[in-house]
Amino acid sequence: MKELLEKKACESKLGAIDDALYAIGGKWKLKIIIALKEGNKRFNELQRALDISARMLSRELKDLELNGFVERKVYTDTPVIIEYELTDYSNSLSDILEALSSWGIKHRKKLIEERS
Repeated sequence: MKELLEKKACESKLGAIDDALYAIGGKWKLKIIIALKEGNKRFNELQRALDISARMLSRELKDLELNGFVERKVYTDTPVIIEYELTDYSNSLSDILEALSSWGIKHRKKLIEERS
């Protein structure tokens, strides 16, 4: 019985990690979120800031919208302006971003020390 509970707990954690990686995984999603933390941006501003192809940025923004992290705002004045902004829900990633940044610094330091 204990082994069954441990297996279910492991499967549950793996499923949760799969869900998280689906929502924020890949090379660009977190970078887009970090870029938008500086303020709302238009598509071309994001593209230039991240040096990402238009096709990839479009795909990633759609995914981020579907997962509730980014909102697309359309201003119908002339000319029409479309901006992307973070939702309040994106703040739920703050601890994750901080932990990843901290780990990344430690990891880079470790690699540099090993090569020295």
